[in-house]
Amino acid sequence: MANSLNTITTNGVTQTLESYQQSQSNSTKSANDALGKDAFLQLLVTQMKYQDPLDPQDNGEYLAQLAQFSALEQMTNVADGLSSVSQLVSNIDTSVLVGQLSSMIGQQVQWTTTTTTTDADGNTKTLKNTLEGTVKGVSISDGSPSIVAEAGGKTYQVAISDVTRIGEGSKNT
Repeated sequence: MANSLNTITTNGVTQTLESYQQSQSNSTKSANDALGKDAFLQLLVTQMKYQDPLDPQDNGEYLAQLAQFSALEQMTNVADGLSSVSQLVSNIDTSVLVGQLSSMIGQQVQWTTTTTTTDADGNTKTLKNTLEGTVKGVSISDGSPSIVAEAGGKTYQVAISDVTRIGEGSKNT
């Protein structure tokens, strides 16, 4: 029989801690949802509620559980703070990069495009094409900055990693 001190009730269903953890690992939830601070606090309160007054829980164990809960809360706060700092740094990096890319407007740029095709026999062929044009603007899509270039009357959105040369190049005419 399961010890009533090691049970948890979620959505009106009481389970042992082991079966709760197993059901959480079998579900499609992320690892962060397995046993959060709310479940930990609920388990602690349940343990205190069903504690035998004639045979109380060891004070050291109780204090250790409170310390664990406090440490969990602090780690959660630190993780939230780091997430905010990370987002701020990412925004600053993107702003600086856009500023640098904006100085390229009007300059000649060369980039390479790669096209992969499969023929009827299932053979994969990779075709690399080098284009050259003038930078007309800067774009940010899904947090990734790119340049907008015009070549041969067409407009292209070029990833920064595809740029091979910036500035005037040797023209073969």
